[in-house]
Amino acid sequence: MESYRLSFKRSVTKDFRSIPQEDVRRILSRIDALALEPRPQGCQKLTGQERYRVRVGRYRIVYEIRDELLLVIVVAVAHRKGVYR
Repeated sequence: MESYRLSFKRSVTKDFRSIPQEDVRRILSRIDALALEPRPQGCQKLTGQERYRVRVGRYRIVYEIRDELLLVIVVAVAHRKGVYR
């Protein structure tokens, strides 16, 4: 199986500013794993959207998968209470 490329929306860099460094490392590690397996165990498709989410502790990574381009686009990273707004 080929590896997917990772892409980030510009707003994701702002999302990381409010997250503690220890959690940022765990989140980035999980994002790197999405390149090998974009639909890992525990991911969920969001209702009414072509997006998925994966949990990392109290934080959520929201992303899109473009299978035809082998591309994973990270849309948002935020605390669970505000990531879907």
